[in-house]
Amino acid sequence: MKRLFIFGLGYTAARFALAMSARGWEVVSTGSAGTLRFDDAGSVRMALADADQVLSSVPPTADGDPVLLTYGDALAGKPLSYLSSTGVYGDTAGAWVDESAPTGTGRRTARADADAEWLARGARVLRLPGIYGPGRSALDRVREGKAHRIDLAGQVFSRVHADDIVSAAVLALEAPAGAYNISDDLPCSQNEVIEHACALLGSPQPPLQTLDEAGLSPMARAFYAENRRVANGKAKRVLGWSPRYPTCREGLASLLPA
Repeated sequence: MKRLFIFGLGYTAARFALAMSARGWEVVSTGSAGTLRFDDAGSVRMALADADQVLSSVPPTADGDPVLLTYGDALAGKPLSYLSSTGVYGDTAGAWVDESAPTGTGRRTARADADAEWLARGARVLRLPGIYGPGRSALDRVREGKAHRIDLAGQVFSRVHADDIVSAAVLALEAPAGAYNISDDLPCSQNEVIEHACALLGSPQPPLQTLDEAGLSPMARAFYAENRRVANGKAKRVLGWSPRYPTCREGLASLLPA
């Protein structure tokens, strides 16, 4: 039985763990829902020694990447995967970016540094845009009365369904090292996503507001500070991957029964 070690069993990584378990892999993980405590160094190092693959979804802190800082020496020689962010590209004023675009110029410098460190270690780095899926989508925000439509002309984002990340991560286990953008095929405005969710639910659209009127949290407000379209051609060519949900329309429709 092959063994997979996951650092950070969060929303997306937990779905990946289920997919790998279904393929006959033994999965060991850290995180609140994991099998080991991150700070249980003896157990973590023992499990890493037996791991055939290692994936990290742990975000960096201001001090650096916790996984690399704590267990970097134990990762030597292991096949590595890392869930990163397309935020490493920064704001491109709506222009397309692929993996050749410069990184580290945006607001997420710690993420860009961690991304570069994992690449230097020979990892398959999956750069992810806005993630949605069961229990975490525009449908849920509309149902909860937390959806917003923001008056920002020309603002465009890319996004990806969690299950499409899982299928890419499975393929990446046997792929060459390097960065891969994992996103859907049709970047669009957040307003378009909310409007489509409202249409699916038969709910009225929230009013169009300015950022100040919406009263967003600093994290949510920062979401609107960048504007870019993410190209996924490399993942399609090299991984043989294609999104099951190529646009938010298919993705949201799949979540409607839930």
